[in-house]
Amino acid sequence: MSTGFNAQSFLRTVTSSAGVYRMYDVKGDVIYVGKAKDLKKRLSSYFRKNLGNVKTQALVSHIHHIDVTLTHSETDALLLENDYIKQYMPKYNVLLRDDKSYPYILLSQHEHPRLAYHRGPQREKGHYFGPYPNGGAVRESLHLMQKLFPIRQCDDLYYKSRTRPCLQYQLSRCSAPCVGKVSNTEYDEQVKLASLFLKGKDKQVISELVAKMEEAAEQQAYEQAARFRDQIMALRRVAEQQEVSGNTGDMDVIGVHYASGIACFHLLFIREGKIFGSRSYYPTVPAQTDIEEVLRSFLLQFYLNADIQRTIPKEVVISHHFEELHELEAAVSEALNKKFSIKTNVRADRASFLRLAITNATNAVMTRLSHKNTVEQRFVLLEEILELNTRIQRMECFDISHTMGESTVASCVVFNREGPHKAEYRRYNIEGITPGDDYAAMKQAISRRFDKIDASGKIPDILFIDGGLGQLRIAQQIVDEKFVNLDKAPQLIGVAKGESRKPGLETLIFGDTETSFSLEDDSPALHLIQHIRDESHRFAITGHRNRRQKTRNTSTLESIPGIGPKRRKALLQHLGGLQEVKGASVAELAKVPGISIEMAQTIHDALRG
Repeated sequence: MSTGFNAQSFLRTVTSSAGVYRMYDVKGDVIYVGKAKDLKKRLSSYFRKNLGNVKTQALVSHIHHIDVTLTHSETDALLLENDYIKQYMPKYNVLLRDDKSYPYILLSQHEHPRLAYHRGPQREKGHYFGPYPNGGAVRESLHLMQKLFPIRQCDDLYYKSRTRPCLQYQLSRCSAPCVGKVSNTEYDEQVKLASLFLKGKDKQVISELVAKMEEAAEQQAYEQAARFRDQIMALRRVAEQQEVSGNTGDMDVIGVHYASGIACFHLLFIREGKIFGSRSYYPTVPAQTDIEEVLRSFLLQFYLNADIQRTIPKEVVISHHFEELHELEAAVSEALNKKFSIKTNVRADRASFLRLAITNATNAVMTRLSHKNTVEQRFVLLEEILELNTRIQRMECFDISHTMGESTVASCVVFNREGPHKAEYRRYNIEGITPGDDYAAMKQAISRRFDKIDASGKIPDILFIDGGLGQLRIAQQIVDEKFVNLDKAPQLIGVAKGESRKPGLETLIFGDTETSFSLEDDSPALHLIQHIRDESHRFAITGHRNRRQKTRNTSTLESIPGIGPKRRKALLQHLGGLQEVKGASVAELAKVPGISIEMAQTIHDALRG
């Protein structure tokens, strides 16, 4: 493909300074961002006669023009390159999509502080401990904290509505401050110890508990002394399990495996001498990218992403060395204004952790490749069975979900050659139809999906309809109307359940000819169809349940005239929940601040009506 780019003319104007270059295609989209110590030398390398790298050949064939930005140093160029990659997300760059905020444990600042899972902006007052690598690590830590420190983890609404201790008190996992089963002084002591433990100071916690146990024993408060003894024993067991090594401190250990276009970076997060958890990252890697670029791009984007709430250690251990390692070290140090080192040649404890990280990364890539090969095999078999002349690149499946016609939702799930493509899943809230009319719901969903479709749109090769001949006919009718002026239209296939509704007995129906056929229950092609059908069913049911719950929760109170957000909140907080509001008498409702006797009567009648 020729874009008319005159490389010789362009290269005559390029300086030999350090800087960043952006390559654009004919549409004006940035397709690649790079940096160089010598821009002229680097850019000239793209236009040699014998380009060995297939990826570079493809990139060069799409270049329409190039912009360069000069920098004072190679470090500045690295920082600017990272900013541009985040801004433009070019298709030929290695891209790390790590856009989820990291979870924390929140110790609130209430009279009786609570421990809670937190993700997102830190607006609530309190102490935030973390970040943790994933939600599972936070929940595991909170579960552990319940066993060690009897501090509440319930939300404020539940806490305020208690009149007697809950099950957590009976299990000795909460001291029930909600009903005064513990003094404020004693509760605050436990909060202080929990805070120290979360900071990694378990030795100090154990020392303080030992002192309290001895003091209680001297005062002959033997039950209290026994409680402290049990707490000390539990803490010591945990400390033994979590101990990494005496002097490892804070570090990230990164194992890398790259094969067949799939790269996995498996990170062990070690903080305060303890394993916080682990997490695998799979950056998007363009075809034929070499390992050097994958390594450099990942580390650059991971450690210079200021949008992510994450603590950066002073030391990173990684399994592979690469050419620009020291330049990247300097760039991260300068950007963060702190000491930052990357090590590849390590021994003792660090080496054992590195071996563990590499094992996990290798296993993750092998698992993905195995899954990818299985999905590819299923696609090939389906193509053979359907006798298609072209490869199936995109499949979609529609399903309808409702309860007796209430809160109808249609789902559209998308599969490509690698399996589910969840970023393109869609739900449609169905409105304006007779409740329970699945045909009308399907008609509306298909119409909305292909409304204003044109040749440049995302057209599926196969469109599955989870239903019988009636729904398939409706869908085929809409597709025929929408694609009348287009060369390509999806092949519709209905997936009708057998009489016993058991998997493997499905009947498949072509939308255009209405001929039906079945596949063997052990056919990999049928397994692929079942997979996309089940996924559309799951996605539709989840959307329907969420919509139904939202409708029921809001309609009961917010649909009552005069009940806005403030009064609704007051009712729920004062009475302890929606069920309690429904069961309350007029007199009980009138005791809520802001609720008059007339309003109480209105609420009572609306909820009972």
